[in-house]
Amino acid sequence: MKQHLSKTEFLQKVFDFEQHKEWRFEGDVPCIVDFSADWCQPCKLLGPILDELAKEYDGKINIYKVDTGAEPELAAVFGIRSIPTMLFVPKKGKPQMTVGVIPKGTIKKAIRDVMGVAEP
Repeated sequence: MKQHLSKTEFLQKVFDFEQHKEWRFEGDVPCIVDFSADWCQPCKLLGPILDELAKEYDGKINIYKVDTGAEPELAAVFGIRSIPTMLFVPKKGKPQMTVGVIPKGTIKKAIRDVMGVAEP
């Protein structure tokens, strides 16, 4: 299941950018952070795909949603200029970002290649 993150939760579960200058993942399993907004039509297309992936990869990855309207500071920290934007965060190494709605198969490839998580 997708989980909505506030700034406080983001600092605890993904990256505490207030304490660290260099990237340091705070989570236990890799994650996808979906930067989106309720009014965004493309975001509404991506939502069901991420819901399916959250079920398929349950326990292997976390899928988080950040509402850029409610959390403008998080959007600014990552330089989010258009939505939806997804941040693919591996357990070790640097995250990678994609912009726009991408097909489920492409997301699964990123989960495998960027995050190092095999298909269930």
